[in-house]
Amino acid sequence: MTANRILTALLAILMLSGCAEIGRTTTEAARETVVQAKGTLDRIKANKELDSFAFNRELANARGVVILPSVVKAGFIGAAEGGNGVLLARGADGTWSDPAFYTLASGSFGLQIGVQGVEMIMILRNDKAVRAVMEYQGKFGADAGLTVGVTGFGVEGSTTTNLGADVLVYAYSFAGAYGGISLEGAALVRRNDLNAGYYGEGATPQAIVVDRAFSNPQAAGLKAALAGG
Repeated sequence: MTANRILTALLAILMLSGCAEIGRTTTEAARETVVQAKGTLDRIKANKELDSFAFNRELANARGVVILPSVVKAGFIGAAEGGNGVLLARGADGTWSDPAFYTLASGSFGLQIGVQGVEMIMILRNDKAVRAVMEYQGKFGADAGLTVGVTGFGVEGSTTTNLGADVLVYAYSFAGAYGGISLEGAALVRRNDLNAGYYGEGATPQAIVVDRAFSNPQAAGLKAALAGG
């Protein structure tokens, strides 16, 4: 089996095993993702180990966030990762948008082995980072022109080169052991099915996050948690 086929198979397995919508309607899966996103935000905001990395200060100044409650990584020679999450952006008036749904997907090739579950929050520090997620589906690399810093605990990451990063990723490994985390080659892919299931037809990320033409009262708790950051 070629490297590309290994990566494709791994990614397919991860996406199938990690997707919240297995056995559920898209509406149920979207609602559960929002609930889990708030739980991830609450845990990371309260974690004393992350206070030293000024997470709450970064959140207070963020132009947007991507919250991924459960990113599952697995690897055996090839490696891949995937998981559903939400994007929210801060408007000119300082209020947070409702969440738009995305999936993180990536793959790499190397001598790696392990399985890891990670909770992840991406702090989008400027409008360029928000636009990159919207326009390029968050391809972290040359396509989007973003610089990314990774920090946290339970994963390997740089804490010395993040000062000028457009995106600062806080990650916590909640299951398993894995040799680090990297967003090189990763992409945030729009989940139009979950957006439609949560808001109705026509609910694109642009309409939800920028135009604010759609809202769902079930997201009020998540938005309030962000506003208190």
